[in-house]
Amino acid sequence: MAVKRMDNVGIVVNDLDAAIEFFIELGLTLEGRMPIEGEWAGRVTGVHGQRVEVAMMRTPDGHSRLELSRFDSPAISSDHRRAPVNSLGYLRVMFTVEDIDDTLARLRKLGASVVDEVVNYENIYRLCYIRDAEGILIGLAQELR
Repeated sequence: MAVKRMDNVGIVVNDLDAAIEFFIELGLTLEGRMPIEGEWAGRVTGVHGQRVEVAMMRTPDGHSRLELSRFDSPAISSDHRRAPVNSLGYLRVMFTVEDIDDTLARLRKLGASVVDEVVNYENIYRLCYIRDAEGILIGLAQELR
């Protein structure tokens, strides 16, 4: 077996404080926040001369994390936040929530909007995609059974 576990999913954001607030409201916990720079970081990512501030957010079950990054330099090279769901590459992160209606009400106060509608999938899940205030696509699923 090559993979032990998934460590994290990375999301680049414009406003790190707002992203942290959004994911705390969703139920994640801020593990830490720190600047990342130096020659070693460029050797890992291929983006030399980077200055990044990173916040690690942990899911309530303790098994998964989101790495939120805001680049101070170099400038952002491309923007995929408004890409439709049939685009190639990273698309979204999906979270299971206890009450999708309550979650949506809380996240709407932070600028989130439902992409289309909340649907019932065969009385197993209520599902929807939302975009946060920056346009990042996030899936929500409420188990019905």
